[in-house]
Amino acid sequence: MQPQRPRAPIVAPLGKDRGVEQTPDVPLVLESCHSTWLFDTTEMRFRRILKGLSLDARNASTAWRPYFGLELDPYSESFVVMLNAEGTRLLRSWRHVEHCPQCGGEATAELSLDELRAAALG
Repeated sequence: MQPQRPRAPIVAPLGKDRGVEQTPDVPLVLESCHSTWLFDTTEMRFRRILKGLSLDARNASTAWRPYFGLELDPYSESFVVMLNAEGTRLLRSWRHVEHCPQCGGEATAELSLDELRAAALG
């Protein structure tokens, strides 16, 4: 059995007027311009499902990877995934929003709930 990592909190609300609701058995889903990010907050792991590829969600997703913290900026819509406990390895992305300044407002393909479920379980 692996030693339990301390749970890192989600440190800011999601979006200017929306809070983050954490449900233990349901992954937190963040949409960026080119990926759907799934965060398993119970097991402290995440995966990305790449958008815009002509593959099914299982083939277009990364493996589950551990993370040590998730910071959501309610003003810039950016989020940072901490990949190590020291906070020196980071991934930064931005949530896709209407009239998105990151991609010019053009969203790539959306995923169905069945595709998200399959990727979350895969």
